[in-house]
Amino acid sequence: MDSFELNKAAGAVLMVLLLTMGVGIVSDVIFTPTTPEKPGYEIVVASAESAAPAEEAAADVAPLSERLMAGTVEDGEKAAKKCAACHSFEKGGPNKVGPDLWGLLGRKPGTHAGFSYSTAMVAFGEANPAWTFEHLYAFLENPKAHVPGTSMGFAGIKKADERVDLIVYMNSLSDSPLPLQ
Repeated sequence: MDSFELNKAAGAVLMVLLLTMGVGIVSDVIFTPTTPEKPGYEIVVASAESAAPAEEAAADVAPLSERLMAGTVEDGEKAAKKCAACHSFEKGGPNKVGPDLWGLLGRKPGTHAGFSYSTAMVAFGEANPAWTFEHLYAFLENPKAHVPGTSMGFAGIKKADERVDLIVYMNSLSDSPLPLQ
């Protein structure tokens, strides 16, 4: 290898080093680092004073029986579209990933014929004689929290009004709907 080739290789290495150093200097000029006055993040802990408004807000929420009276079957039918991928709603409808939901309210949990329930749902059914509005409301909010160990993979419905509408709709899916009072 002659000296000209060595000079080209050494020049290339020096050029890369100069470009790297230049990019570092330019980025320090563009993005000036600022150091905080107090390092770290402040963790805000709720005190007894800040918990009081949350308790007052919870007291303003109407009981479920009153909210059910305000729910509509039409809005509940729209909300039920989230469930239609796994459940059928017609009388005598087929079981899908989940059981048919016709006549659910008032029925013993974990007992729909022809569906293989998880052991958690069967145990829930043994402890509870029937699906009530309150059980279904809590279950629809967070199925895995209300029935720990259930195989239902749905995250839940976070909006309270949407859950109420869905319960009113599901109550209408029965030969003898339960009274909403």
